[in-house]
Amino acid sequence: MRDTDIAYIAGLFDGEACFTIKQRMKKRGKYPAYNTWDIRIEVNMTEQSIIRWVHEFLGVGTFSKKPPGKGQLGKKMQYRWRCGFRDAYYVCCLLFPYAHVKLPKIQQIIAHYSKKKLQENNVVDFEHYKMWKEQK
Repeated sequence: MRDTDIAYIAGLFDGEACFTIKQRMKKRGKYPAYNTWDIRIEVNMTEQSIIRWVHEFLGVGTFSKKPPGKGQLGKKMQYRWRCGFRDAYYVCCLLFPYAHVKLPKIQQIIAHYSKKKLQENNVVDFEHYKMWKEQK
């Protein structure tokens, strides 16, 4: 993996992606409801080649089409890449050194899986990230 490709994806995700990390109650069948985490990354755009490239480059997640809704004549087909849970953690670890806008959400996802809580509102530079990664 080239750093320039990862940096490009980080910029793309800063502008176009939705990072979700929240806790919610979930019920399955006859069993009582329980707390679970919803951790996802999703990117939607009309340029199919970019979304396919992201999917192939990262090697995780899913690629799908998102057709325009009823009554949206003239709207373009959207393409979606998304991943969740441990795959989201993997992607966040790749993007961490290059992200700016989505850095707080990326830090939350990394902290959730690494069990090493990062300070809130703390933008960490790349050198600190490398030291932190070596300690894991």
